[in-house]
Amino acid sequence: MFVMTNSFTIKVKKQILQIPAGKVATYGQIAAQSGNPRAARQVARILHSCSRKDGLPWHRVVNRHGRISLRKSQGYEIQQTLLEREGVVFTENSRIDLTRFLWRP
Repeated sequence: MFVMTNSFTIKVKKQILQIPAGKVATYGQIAAQSGNPRAARQVARILHSCSRKDGLPWHRVVNRHGRISLRKSQGYEIQQTLLEREGVVFTENSRIDLTRFLWRP
């Protein structure tokens, strides 16, 4: 079976696979690095549909405010735990300090 994947999707996956443990990237950052700075929501869709089957480190992608976008009890706690295991620190208001933990390729 042949699955057609567009080049933006391939670029997004490659970018996400490069995020090192202990660092995070934003949806917008991944979109921009993949050639479409206005496609942050598309990055979220790609993560949702491809993370498991392609082994993407989905937990390393957060919103532009340094916050987890998932809702409580819908993956939020899992993502936070995975990031904390990699050394990412959350502030008291559940924010990640992007000056410290943002991946800069």
